[in-house]
Amino acid sequence: MKEAGSAIRFGTDGWRGVIADTVTFANVARVTEAYGRWLTINAKPGARVLVGYDTRFLSGAFARTAAAVLTADGHQALLTPGPAPTPAVSWAVHHEGLAGALMVTASHNPSIYNGIKIKASYGGPALPEMTAAVEGLLLSPGARHAAAAGPALSAQEPPGVVMYDPRPSYLAQLARLVDLQALAEAKLRIVGDMMHGAAGGYLVDLFRGTGMDYTEVRGTPDPLFGGVHPEPLSPNLQPLFDAVNRLDAHVGVATDGDGDRIGAVDPVAGFVDAQQIFALLLQHLVEVRGWRGMVVKTYAGTRMVQRLAEQYGLPYRETPVGFKHVCRLALEQPVLIGGEESGGIGIMNHLPERDGLLCALLLLEIMAARGKSLAGQVQDLMAQVGPHYYTRRDFHLPGPGPYSLEPLLAAPPARIASFPVEEIETIDGVKLLLGDPGWVLFRMSGTEPLLRVYAEMESEDALQAVLSAAGRLAEELIAR
Repeated sequence: MKEAGSAIRFGTDGWRGVIADTVTFANVARVTEAYGRWLTINAKPGARVLVGYDTRFLSGAFARTAAAVLTADGHQALLTPGPAPTPAVSWAVHHEGLAGALMVTASHNPSIYNGIKIKASYGGPALPEMTAAVEGLLLSPGARHAAAAGPALSAQEPPGVVMYDPRPSYLAQLARLVDLQALAEAKLRIVGDMMHGAAGGYLVDLFRGTGMDYTEVRGTPDPLFGGVHPEPLSPNLQPLFDAVNRLDAHVGVATDGDGDRIGAVDPVAGFVDAQQIFALLLQHLVEVRGWRGMVVKTYAGTRMVQRLAEQYGLPYRETPVGFKHVCRLALEQPVLIGGEESGGIGIMNHLPERDGLLCALLLLEIMAARGKSLAGQVQDLMAQVGPHYYTRRDFHLPGPGPYSLEPLLAAPPARIASFPVEEIETIDGVKLLLGDPGWVLFRMSGTEPLLRVYAEMESEDALQAVLSAAGRLAEELIAR
């Protein structure tokens, strides 16, 4: 969502904007000071806070600025010595008993974006009331804005800041959650694609000495992410497809720019999307590990998850888009698995947080446990829950707007393609329910100037027909 001038707003997951437009050293300092003031009010003066960052332009310098501001405001700032994935930063909060963390990242957004995610003391995303309070402190009269701290353009840590590497304890946690010996014995040939993001090298270190056949592509930092958006979707994963074919690999796994989302590639079936991964993980946790708990899905995700939860007799909840809503439920009761359509998935016995690296390891565990390719397991999944075909299309908003979905609500279509609209929901955007065949959802992005259209149907032909009709509606909405 484009921000005008110096306005700072927290959206679906943190504050984001275009570098040097909204995301400037002064605004990073303002956000950090507001967060520091929140800590002083709600935690205690001198709170210990970790600042981490990804591989984007100026992320390290923004992180050093944030650490300097926290220190100047009387808190104890810890700073990662290099780029670190968001789940590793979140784990450090939990493992070290910190008051929270700031993660300098724009996650999967294009390379011109950056921003800050706030992590709370439980090692997960800040809930909406916390980010609203930080915004209120930011905007309150008399805020110092801490701009005097200045940009930390050198590679040296600011005075008083302690360097902390989250990698060792995080990798130890992953090793506790997944049986690496069983993975090694499965003799899988694996390719990992870190998309030049913050997770580069983590699986290399984890697998070192295990004998696993693992090759990593795009594991080195690149602020331009190789010229694509660092989101693990099929159009962005050509290097992974190429490596899987070249190495005759059994599977390829990918994470996004800050390591909290997952995508996968099968050498026969091609791209395995986040909807299939979510359902496969749920299936594995229940049928193989024997775990039980609530299943939580955000509004734009697949119906396969709901159908599996019903088959297993598990409680099921649906939330608005944004993992923070999943996190809230996980703080209140045992959540077995919770996730978003975008591939951000978290599981119990870890953190109330998305973790792309853990999900990648669990996919390997699924293959090892069942002795089947991902393609074969997706076939079995469809036999269990019925055929489901899912896609998302993004429409760029050409100007500042305003843009609204109200015209769609005021005059909803009677049909989408050949499918009658049976019901309309407005939990997050406008969802047109097409009965058993499927649904289509129109929703404004909370992180970019986009109108997103999601659809899920029972056949590929039906999906394309619905997407084409919904696309025309989206273009009409944008043109109004």
